[in-house]
Amino acid sequence: MVKYCFVLLFVLGITFVKGQTYAFIDSDYILKNVPEYISAKEKLDKLAEKWTKEIEDRYAAVKTKKGNFEREEVLLPAEEKTKRKAEIEKLEKEAVDLQTQHFGANGDYFEKRQELVKPTQDRVYTAMKKVAKRDGYAFVFDKANQSNLLYAEKEYDISESVLEEMGITK
Repeated sequence: MVKYCFVLLFVLGITFVKGQTYAFIDSDYILKNVPEYISAKEKLDKLAEKWTKEIEDRYAAVKTKKGNFEREEVLLPAEEKTKRKAEIEKLEKEAVDLQTQHFGANGDYFEKRQELVKPTQDRVYTAMKKVAKRDGYAFVFDKANQSNLLYAEKEYDISESVLEEMGITK
């Protein structure tokens, strides 16, 4: 009896595994073919570049002030030394605060990315879900973004179908 139960479970298990269908997408490839994503990414990159330059300029000013202070320190009275040290510390804190404001966990970059890029990523996800449901895929993997997908046959790539679902033709 146990033998028959084992055989029955084995056959059902094979049937279940055979019934599962898999596919994968390359989200990098898809996004590179979506015009609004390219535009949003360019805007985001320009903002990041501007903010990075602003932060680098602040740090350069701090470095200059520190250098001047170190050269003049022996000639300065104690109260002037204290004043300049406080000024340098204030400038350093402002630079760090600016960096956090622009690139921190909930900073300007994160917010702009949510505003500009996330809607397109959501469109890709929605289209991928529609294609997966329509074509009966139980699992869809993404081979981009440091995926653990090591190998996949090209025939299981549904990236083009996702682009078509989004109304994008090449």
